[in-house]
Parts: sequence; structure tokens; C-alpha cells
Amino acid sequence: MSAQPMSLFAVLALTLGVALQAAAASPPAKTERRPPARVSFIDAPSSETPAAREKRLKRECRGRPNAGACLGHTR
Repeated sequence: MSAQPMSLFAVLALTLGVALQAAAASPPAKTERRPPARVSFIDAPSSETPAAREKRLKRECRGRPNAGACLGHTR
């Protein structure tokens, strides 16, 4: 009976040793890197055009301090 657990231990140790040796010997597989896909941003239908923003800021910033969003639009 005592020979059977000892032989089982020997087989497990041998298997583990071979597995570790095989893992260390093979170089890691290189994966081919692809360039990232092109990202396109879609404007929301509620977004304002630059001209509309200028017009709104001139209207809203009349008489306000020249700071923040109103910087340059108080004249």
C-alpha cells in the first residue's frame, strides 16, 4: 500500500517538471497589432453652429463682465 502513494507522487512530480520545462522553453506567441479603427463623431441635432454660438453670446453677454464664456463678447 505504501508504494502506490509514492509512485503517484513521483508521476505527479515528473509531469509537473515536464510541464514547467515546456512552458519555459517556448517563447510567447506574438499577436499582430492592428491600427485602431477610425472614430467618427456624430454631431447631435441640437448642437449649435459656430455662427449661431457667436450670435447667442453677443446677445447674452451684453453688459456682463468680460470673463468666462463672455470673454471677448462684451463689446
